[in-house]
Amino acid sequence: MMTDRRLEAALALHRFGFGPVAGSIAAIADDPRGALLADLERPAAGRVAAANLPNSGQAARALFEFRAERLAKEKLAQRAKKEAEAKGIVVGAADDNTMKPNADAQPPNPGSAQNPQNQQPQLPALLVQNEAKVRIEAGVAADIGFVERLVWFWSNHFCVSADKILSMAGAYEREAIRPHVLGPFGDMLAAVESHPAMLFYLDNAESMGANSIAGINRDKSLNENLAREILELHTLGVRSGYSQADVTSLANVLTGWTFFNVGAPGHGGEFVFFKRFHEPGEQVVLGKRYPDTGVDQGRAALADLARHPATALHIAQKLARHFVADEPPPTLVAKLEKNFKDSDGDLKEVAKALVTAEESWMPQRTKLKRPSEWMMSALRLTGAQWVVGRVMSGQALLGEPLWRPPAPNGFADNESTWIDGLSQRVDIASNFAGRVADRLDPVALVETGLGPLASAETRNTVARAESRAQALALLLMAPEFLRR
Repeated sequence: MMTDRRLEAALALHRFGFGPVAGSIAAIADDPRGALLADLERPAAGRVAAANLPNSGQAARALFEFRAERLAKEKLAQRAKKEAEAKGIVVGAADDNTMKPNADAQPPNPGSAQNPQNQQPQLPALLVQNEAKVRIEAGVAADIGFVERLVWFWSNHFCVSADKILSMAGAYEREAIRPHVLGPFGDMLAAVESHPAMLFYLDNAESMGANSIAGINRDKSLNENLAREILELHTLGVRSGYSQADVTSLANVLTGWTFFNVGAPGHGGEFVFFKRFHEPGEQVVLGKRYPDTGVDQGRAALADLARHPATALHIAQKLARHFVADEPPPTLVAKLEKNFKDSDGDLKEVAKALVTAEESWMPQRTKLKRPSEWMMSALRLTGAQWVVGRVMSGQALLGEPLWRPPAPNGFADNESTWIDGLSQRVDIASNFAGRVADRLDPVALVETGLGPLASAETRNTVARAESRAQALALLLMAPEFLRR
């Protein structure tokens, strides 16, 4: 057990939060664990001020209208070009990129933080950037950041991708993750799997039962992607005893879970249960029979999956791995698993169990911060002004573009995935330090950002640097700053 409270405070801020800000190590040194528990009890913990942001349906409808208007302009331009050419007038070639259906779904250009001539980004980029700005502000401004880290954890666990569902990626996190981050796991699971972003990302929106009215009339069939990922990634985990028959049955249960066409005025992009898509009849999932009760058949199956013993183990392993170690202590996993079962998946209680378990405070810091967490730590430590496009570009350069995971299992949470990218972090750190170091004292920041975690070697390396910029870059790349 740790006896140095300042050391424990510094560890708490790096392991469970986004790193210290000025004075935060001293502020929680009297009771670091109590400070983490208090973070869970804050009013509206996990929520963000986003009254100016559209909800998922509004964003989807706005993007639909934007694309429709753009297509109309392109067609008018092509018509005018043909008319001019018929009269013998030579017209320059149009930008072919505007004709690509997913051109506005690409990540920001890593080489630039601003648009050419500082032009306002168009709607597709704005939908993501405005959501990203709110997310980054929440992390930078957090006293500790424990709840915000939990939001990021669950958003990655239940990930969707802006590469496929551009309009909703940020709103999805606000609507399906944040309201439930400290509530029952079953509530979050139900919110996630019924959200239009997830239904589109994992191809359930047009999944139809073979014997459903729509399936018969339209010769369309079942899509099992969502059901498979629910079992393999979201709840039970791999090798947990479910069969292909269970996947198929759960997929049938979820037929009809879709959303109104985004071009529909008023409700486009909002969840709806279409009975004519739904496979009729009873389904058996993991040995339990679910009568055909329409949308409630799916809700009942998800509620049981949320309470399944394999789900408790899967979630316990992922939480322990994320916060403590790539190979977490089995006793810690067992404590989290038991708490999940005993509390019926109460995520606040599980989070409390995590920070009160002695195994969570092992002094060995073996977890490498993911790029987004490391960048957040740097912004908090320096208090530097930031531009949302530059932060997003930095994440993309480091292999973790915001809301663009490589697969439905999200970004990896182990050192081997990220260790090769440290050379790129050196470049990011040097560039960042060159912009902000002139007003900072890197030697003082060693105490602010690391305190008792800083080794003598790190202190000497920073103190002997040739310039403030070099000193700050060296601090940001110090092993103690790179790890949780």
